[in-house]
Amino acid sequence: MATQPDPEDLTARARIRDAALQHFGEHGFERATIRGIADTAGVSPGLVRHHFGSKQGLREACDDYLVKMVRRFNDQVRTDTQYSDLTYVAASRAALKPYQRYLARALVEGAAASLFDEMVKMSEEWLTDIDAKRSEPPFVSRKVRATLGTAMALGVPLLYQHVSRGMGVDIFSPEGDRLLSRAMLDIYSHPLISPEEAAMLIDALDKAPDRATPAEREATPGRPEEHHDD
Repeated sequence: MATQPDPEDLTARARIRDAALQHFGEHGFERATIRGIADTAGVSPGLVRHHFGSKQGLREACDDYLVKMVRRFNDQVRTDTQYSDLTYVAASRAALKPYQRYLARALVEGAAASLFDEMVKMSEEWLTDIDAKRSEPPFVSRKVRATLGTAMALGVPLLYQHVSRGMGVDIFSPEGDRLLSRAMLDIYSHPLISPEEAAMLIDALDKAPDRATPAEREATPGRPEEHHDD
């Protein structure tokens, strides 16, 4: 699945951004320097500050770039009637591969919030369509499910070395990508427990004393309010 290059990618600003993605990924945000990023981009530190203002502004620009990339892939998939062949999955993983170290560090450091939130929003869009076909109501809100699903999806590429070692193949190779896709299809098409078993477990959780927190009550659609006597 081909995507049109961003016009910005042909500019010095894009070279600075790419250098920053590299340095933030290799050294972390605190240890990366404007001078080091400028040297890699082949520009002066003053030009970095001219374009981005500060190192924080540069990191925000890196996040914005990845948000646009992910959103562009998502929009293509939602309008592509052939997306079920999973070519978009391989394309999206390949596109994000150069930024895995940046993503890993940024997410662990609590940064890249805009990217994570955008991915959650996109997951909610998919779940809206999926929920319309469900025969039973979900146990928790769409936002909660989208958030957890996003974290799980990010876990595979961020744990790239461990997942590749465990699967016995580089998951970024064509063979590995195909095996990963087959495995994910198998997992999603064969749930570990049935909806009836899940409902029984949810009922047991709800009946357990002092188990349901305010956050759980808020996140569970249709859950009746609990009243306590003074």
